[in-house]
Amino acid sequence: PALRAVVFEDAGDTVHGTFALPDGAQGRIPAALIISGSGPTDRDGNSPTRPEADTNANFARVLAGAGVASLRYDKLGSGDTGLGSRDGTADIDYALFEDQMAAAYAELLAQPEVDPERVAVLGHSEGSLFALRAPQVVPGPPPAALILAAPVGARYLDLLDRQVTEQVRDGESAGALDTAAANRLLSDTRFAIARIRSGDPLPETLSPELAPLFAPANRAFLREIDAMDPVQLGRSLPDSTRVLVLWGTADSQVTRTEVDRLMTGLPGAERVDLADADHVFRRYDDSPGAPARDAERPFSPDAAPAVEDFLDAVW
Repeated sequence: PALRAVVFEDAGDTVHGTFALPDGAQGRIPAALIISGSGPTDRDGNSPTRPEADTNANFARVLAGAGVASLRYDKLGSGDTGLGSRDGTADIDYALFEDQMAAAYAELLAQPEVDPERVAVLGHSEGSLFALRAPQVVPGPPPAALILAAPVGARYLDLLDRQVTEQVRDGESAGALDTAAANRLLSDTRFAIARIRSGDPLPETLSPELAPLFAPANRAFLREIDAMDPVQLGRSLPDSTRVLVLWGTADSQVTRTEVDRLMTGLPGAERVDLADADHVFRRYDDSPGAPARDAERPFSPDAAPAVEDFLDAVW
């Protein structure tokens, strides 16, 4: 696709993004807004922990192949957008990211090549929660379709609890943690989750290993996003909204059970499970879980036909 830089304003911050236009596009064409997953994940879907994931860039390529333009952006805390007008200690709540999504959607509709009646929102991982909220909060015509890729299927802090538990028990099994230390970490995790949900302060005696997860600047965001059960968000979608759920069978961050739960709130949705694809939809051609750079592993070849077939039916 042909790429061009876009810049837009939101809440006093300058947000940087990329608009991708399919080769040979003529007139007004369908388009999609791409929303990143958790943490400081930039417009291409890369973060400090996975700098070569390129999840969003790959989905933009898939969309372009289906004749669909796209806009992806550096959300607050990532890429050229950075922290904007905030310093590293300021509280960042859910509303900031939702408002930024709405501003990005407006910017997408403002592109002269975009048909505002044929717009989709694609949310990856945490971004799926924002995608589910999009019909209620974006300006202009609401999206005709949602693509939920590796979506959150449980309440946010329940998902976090499950992930921490798996990591701690794996560390215990490997001998990196003794049983007492493992149990203390899990007890502190559940105590912190209960306090965040109740709005009560966390003690300074919390295990230091949990500090990055439950930092003071993150607590408002965690409390607000945890209150949004994805099943209830799905049930509140307009009847006309078409939904595609994509999940990789080698995803170690989102489980099949969690996606099954999400589907109970999306009775009319289409679901495609992509064989051997991980959380960023890359495949292990040899041994699943083997150490390999993301850039050395192919993006799932099953993603493109799933997206194209779905959108062909929507438009």
